Amino acid sequence: MNLGTIATAMITPFDERGAVDTAETARLARWLVDRGNDALIVAGSTGEGQTLNDSERYELVKAVKASVQNRATVIANAGLSATRESIESARRAQDAGADALLLVVPYYIKPTQTGMLRHFGAIADAVPLPQIVYNIPSRTVANMLPETLLQLAREHGNVAGVKESSGDLKQIATILRERDRGFRVWCGDDHLFLPCLALGADGLIGVASHLCSREFRQMYEAFTEGRVAEAAAIHASLLPLLDVLYRVTNPIPVKWAMNQMGFRAGVCRSPLDELPANLESALRPVIADFADPDMTAVLA
Repeated sequence: MNLGTIATAMITPFDERGAVDTAETARLARWLVDRGNDALIVAGSTGEGQTLNDSERYELVKAVKASVQNRATVIANAGLSATRESIESARRAQDAGADALLLVVPYYIKPTQTGMLRHFGAIADAVPLPQIVYNIPSRTVANMLPETLLQLAREHGNVAGVKESSGDLKQIATILRERDRGFRVWCGDDHLFLPCLALGADGLIGVASHLCSREFRQMYEAFTEGRVAEAAAIHASLLPLLDVLYRVTNPIPVKWAMNQMGFRAGVCRSPLDELPANLESALRPVIADFADPDMTAVLA
């Protein structure tokens, strides 16, 4: 299965009552695919997955799959802190129509490396879908080491790759050097996409790609076709956007931005709050560069 090259970890739109808006989620999914995404992550950390219940996650995956059909790979976040609950979450995602799973390293409890092997191995044995490990030590406070990850992949054929958000280029390079054929590595930090491509990474699972997926794809194509200077120029052009989008906790800025782009994204669920007013003035002119001609709200 083609698990995608440019993938967006989608926000989750909420309506005025704070309920999940599946219709708006489906509209956003179609728009993202139209702008060059060939995979979508549903109910991940950008999608406020830890604030969603089982039923909400199920309905989101079902809505996105029905919306995009086979135009993009639908990857459902199913990772929770406990193994048993993660297996149940993975099974529900499969029932909802997910093509693949994203499974974060268990957070807060700080598992050992052997604990990680048992955790991910149990999920891989229970659910046959392709599975992508999500390594983000800044949020989980536990780093899955390259040797652990690669052992897991060699023992379980459906462990298909990793979203690496450690920010450690040495660690990413080690995984790329030691991986077996077919194991894929996605950069999980927007600002490191080009450096990761230089190391041999296969793609991006991004947040800024809500706005600049076309530019990320152009950068990918330029680099892989040997037009390195062009790729570097695109990378540099995106830095102002990436800077503002990460000044406060994700997904607060990108959700605000998508509201300005004409989507009914709503506000983040508690305990996340709203975008500070001083960042609104910084973000508004930056995102205007990525608006389609008919998206006039951002320019108002």
